[in-house]
Formats: sequence, C-alpha cells, structure tokens
Amino acid sequence: MAAAAAVSEAWPELDVAERERRRELLLTGPGLEERVRAAGGRLPPRLFTLPLLHYLEVSGCGSLREPGPGLAQGLPQLHSLVLRRNALGPGLSPELGPLPALRVLDLSGNALEALPPGQGLGPAEPPGLPQLQSLNLSGNRLRELPADLARCAPRLQTLNLTGNRLDAFPAALFLPGALPLLSELAAADNCLRELSPDIAHLASLKTLDLSNNQLSEIPAELADCPKLKDINFRGNRLRDKRLEKMVSGCQTRSILEYLRAGGRGRGRGKAEGPDKEEGRRKRRERKKRESGEGADAVVDEASRLLLRVLHVSENPTLLTVRASPEVRDVRPFFVGAVVRGMNLRPGNALKRFLSCQTKLHEDLCEKRTVATIATHDLGAVRGPLLYAARPPQDFKIIPLGRREVKAKDLVRQLQLEAEEHRKQKKRQSVSGLHRYLHLLDGKEHYPCLVDADGDVISFPPITNSEKTKIKKTTSDLFLEVTSAASLQICKDIMDALILKMAEINKYTLENREEGSLSDPESDAVCGHGSDPKATPGAEATGSTPLVVEQVRVVDEEGHLKVVYPSKTDLDFAAAHVTVLR
Repeated sequence: MAAAAAVSEAWPELDVAERERRRELLLTGPGLEERVRAAGGRLPPRLFTLPLLHYLEVSGCGSLREPGPGLAQGLPQLHSLVLRRNALGPGLSPELGPLPALRVLDLSGNALEALPPGQGLGPAEPPGLPQLQSLNLSGNRLRELPADLARCAPRLQTLNLTGNRLDAFPAALFLPGALPLLSELAAADNCLRELSPDIAHLASLKTLDLSNNQLSEIPAELADCPKLKDINFRGNRLRDKRLEKMVSGCQTRSILEYLRAGGRGRGRGKAEGPDKEEGRRKRRERKKRESGEGADAVVDEASRLLLRVLHVSENPTLLTVRASPEVRDVRPFFVGAVVRGMNLRPGNALKRFLSCQTKLHEDLCEKRTVATIATHDLGAVRGPLLYAARPPQDFKIIPLGRREVKAKDLVRQLQLEAEEHRKQKKRQSVSGLHRYLHLLDGKEHYPCLVDADGDVISFPPITNSEKTKIKKTTSDLFLEVTSAASLQICKDIMDALILKMAEINKYTLENREEGSLSDPESDAVCGHGSDPKATPGAEATGSTPLVVEQVRVVDEEGHLKVVYPSKTDLDFAAAHVTVLR
C-alpha cells in the first residue's frame, strides 16, 4: 500500500491527466531526472494507460534512456510525440511503432546511433507510422538511417537529420514513389560524401539543406526536382569551382539553371540529347503563351498594371524588422513590404482583398503549412519591429475579433472550440483558425511580431492583431510572409500577393463601385463615413501605380538578412504588369 502511494505521489501529473481526461501531457523540469532514474531510466508504465493522449512531451531529462514498453499499445491516439534533449540511445528498445495516428515525432538532441528493426521507429510492413508527417532526428549520433524508413513512414513531409554522422542516404529513400510528399530535407553538419542522382524522384521536394558536409559533386538530376525552391550546399568542397562560388552567393534559381545548362560537377553535360532540351524549350514557350508573353501578346499600355518600387535610398521613413536569434529554430524566414495607394473603400473591395488572401493561404501557402500571410494597416504599425520567438505563456495578443489573451491560452481556447465544433457538427474536420493549430505541435516557443510599443501585432501561423486590422479606410498596408520552409517561398508568395493587390485596385478604379460601407465585418470596425483624404489617388485613372516600399530584415547586430523587393523580386512574366524601379 505504501509503495503504491509513493509511486502515485511521484507522478502527480498522471493523476491530473487521468482525472481531467487530458489530451496533452508535458513532463519536464528538475524533478523529472530523479523520478525517471528511479523508474530505471524509462517512463513510468502508468503513463501508457492514458489512451486519450494526443500530445506527449518529455524533454530535458538526462536520465531517460528508453521510452519503455507499452507506449504503442497504450497510446493509440497519439498525434505528437516529443522526446527531445534526453539521453535516448544507442537505439530505441523496444521500437516506437506502430503508432497509427502519429503525425509529429521529435527525437532531437539525444544519443541515438542507429535505428535498426526492432530497436527503431517501427515496422515497415505494415507501416509502423502511416500518418507521420514530421520527423526530427537532429543532434544525435546517427551513422546511418534505417533502410526501410520510407516504408515505415510513407507520408513523411519534413525530415530533419542535421548534426549527425551520416555519410550516405539509404538508396531506398530516393526510389520512385517512396516519399511522394517529402517537401523538406535537412541534413546539414553531417559527413555526406555523395548525393544520389535519384534524388530527382522526390517530386514534392521544395527545400534541401546539405550544408557543411563532404560533398564534392552536385548531381545534375537535382535540377529535375519539379518543386525545388531553396537549396543550401555551403561548406562543401566541390570540384566545380565555379559552382562552389555560386553556391556561396547565388540564389537557388541560378544554381539550378547552371546545372541544367551543363555546368556540373559530375553531371550529364549536354550528352543527355536534344530531345530533353527540346522538351524544356517547348514547356518554356507554353508558359509564355499562358502568361500572355511573346509577339502575339500585345497589351494596351493604358490597361497595364503599374507597380513602382521605392528603394531604401529614396525612403527616409524606411520600416525595419529586427529578427531575434530564437526564431531560427521555430519559423526562421520573414519577408516584409509596404504597399501604398490601395483603395479598399468602394463596394466589396475589402471583401475581395480578404478573399484573395484566403485563396493564397489555401493554394500557394498549402493551407498555411509552407507559409502564412499577415496584412496590417500601416497607420497602426509603429516601427521598428521585432520578429521574435517566445514561450507561449510569456506574450499576449489581441486576436482578430477577440479580447487580449496569452498565446498559450488562445491556443487552448481554439483547441476547445475545435473539439466542441466537431461534436456539434458530428464530423472530423474543423474550420477557421482551428485548422492550423497542429502547425504549433511540439513547439516550446511561438513566433511573434512585436511593434515599438511592445504590442504583439502578429502571431503566425494563427492570427494577427485587432490593433492593426485592415479597414475600408486603409490605403497603406504593411505585409508580412513567414515560413519555416524557405526564404524563396516567402518571396514567391509576397510577389503573388502584391500582384493580386494591383489587380484588385485596378478593378476597383475601373468599375467605379459605389463607396458604401456595406461589408458587415468592416462596418463594425470602421464606424464612420468616407473621407476622401484617406485614399489618395482614388480618383486617378487605372494606370496609377501602387507604390511598393522596401522593408529590411536585419539580425541582432543590424546586419542585413533580406530586403524585399530586391532586383530579382516582382519579376513578373505577365505582359500586363509593368514594374517601375
């Protein structure tokens, strides 16, 4: 009796979780070490009698050497398992899977050396992790990956292998159709000596980071990855010195074009034959025709969309964003821009603008999984701005249409709303902000954008603040795009957003809609009549350009990280757009 009582007292979190039927459990802190040591370096068996758990995190425990038997059988609904900064290794015994509902697995910062069958992630037949989307194995001692990783986790989207001892990828990882959804592969700071040409079979790959390895060649086939947007090969000693120089300073597009053109470390050269090159030429011509390029695309000058770029040197009131080091591990990529001259007052102009933003989130942003857009009324933004990552209990925001709340409590509220919504509608899917909550799974810090008053005006990927909400009277906007995937994705999405804004503005001016404040959502915020001074240029012709002002993002020391738009941004192929620089 006394022994049982002592065990219960040692793990009061389990009592609370069981009593309150909790779906989330976090075990961390100084007292955890001693308790895990007393349990033999494992998690307590009673933990695996909480079948309702969706999220389990045990972090920072140097005594935890293995999860312990019973995890897979006892936690069938687990969506996220975070076991980072412990002492797991050299393998996982017994293996973790099968975990049929698991989507996020974080084993970073442990002492794993190998993950063979029986001591690894789970079985390959049938797949032990059939729904896994994100796998983080960074900061371990892995010398090889399990050969059957692709069969164990066939729906993998993000794979982080940074900071291990890998000298090669298993061939099965790049077989045709093996990982059809993999969009991000990070294996920096390893010992990789070769990259297989079969990497071209990763049809969804968008981001590839193989910096600081021992590669001497980049296969030409890399250029055949159809969605590749961002690559990093810095810190490798390439035989092709020109390519090595390009890798140090050029953008992804330039490197891929160089590979296609025949300048390759080991590549196919031009011996691949004229047929493939002819196919590429035809595809380029077809894209030009679709975008209205070419000799036949004669566009009346008066009907063009005009965008004028105001450079840093021309702008005494430049808006600057300082990025803190903490965002590197959370959501590292940020692009900002200021756009002046929008006319959102007439008719449904504001509604069209908000709908356009929603459509971009659904399509280009892939339901916010690769990037998130936030738009602000520039008049309510006080710079300079700070892009930071903070513990969710340490910052507050006034979300759109809500009262001020801590980020932690907001996420909890949205989770409860989502659960209630599912029960009422008797369905699995949810709508609104609730669809994006899983993007924060496993995050100790949340990203936020803070203005000069210390107010959080954006909490990506969830919401921005009521303080800077766009209204019908807004004519000058501050735009932001953030991503955990790549900087180029941010720029591409910002390009698309600004182009849509120019199209909306032109449509509004040409159609001379009635200047009524009919949009109920904006009426509640606006609450006053129209003011011609608030929308300069509203009476101008359709050729009046939107002005796009550059926004600089700098690091803690003030060194430039990115400026948008640069000379290579807003480079539209469409003939109906003219950019004045």
